[in-house]
Amino acid sequence: MELKLSIASWSFNRLLEAGKHDMFKYIEDSKAFGMSQLDPWNGHLAPLVKEDEYLKAHDPEATVFSSEIQRYIARVKAKADELELPFGCLAVDGAHIYWDAPEERRASRVAAYRWLDVAHTLGAAQVRIDAGGPEDMPDDVFAIIVEAYGDLIRRASDLGIELLIENHWGPSQHPANLAKILDAVDGLGLLFDTNNFPADQREAAWEQFAPAARSVHVKTFEFDEAGNEKSSDLAKALRLLAAAGYDGAWGIESYPRDGDEYNGVRMTKALIERVLQGERHG
Repeated sequence: MELKLSIASWSFNRLLEAGKHDMFKYIEDSKAFGMSQLDPWNGHLAPLVKEDEYLKAHDPEATVFSSEIQRYIARVKAKADELELPFGCLAVDGAHIYWDAPEERRASRVAAYRWLDVAHTLGAAQVRIDAGGPEDMPDDVFAIIVEAYGDLIRRASDLGIELLIENHWGPSQHPANLAKILDAVDGLGLLFDTNNFPADQREAAWEQFAPAARSVHVKTFEFDEAGNEKSSDLAKALRLLAAAGYDGAWGIESYPRDGDEYNGVRMTKALIERVLQGERHG
């Protein structure tokens, strides 16, 4: 079976912030690195993020982006089509479910509707929306999270999109809370990040959640001379996922401590290939 790889575009977040990267460069770089699909972070769709923030503040019931933004989305899709790269998972920040104020929750829900429509236009298979909320996830917060995911899943399903939660921040980074949400919400998939569990629970969480993974971010920061990630045993995580039957794209999400984002992608790609192709050919 072909080893499918992708770059989570957050891997280029510092270049993006410096004005040296954008969505079109991300697509070109994904092609140059030999990726199988695109797994963008919505920060790379910068014009959409800017308008999204405006709409949340000034027109919170607007369910679609402007015609100008629609033209931009069409250009992005055309570039991806030109380079024959399909869209996999769109990771959306800023449209998470729980906010303290009801009006903020409503505005964020409508923003999530907008992003689902964008994903549909791009042909994305999956969208990640965070739960948000306090880490301890009180019962009232949990109830809001469950209701909202149910609503978003129905909308996503009508568009042919799978909705995902990520072990990312707030309650979802804690294994017990993540399991509680996944158990309560039919049809909710998991974007499995190898890093975003508490360090003392990380390896146990890998084992617990590997069978639930529907998309993967392989998180790296720094490598030793042998090309292994220094902060965690990523080879173990990769093998657990493969043994659990994960067959999606292996998403590279590097945040190199030395700041060299291209080399971070290159080193992470090499690690994934060495571990997984070694397993298949060993």
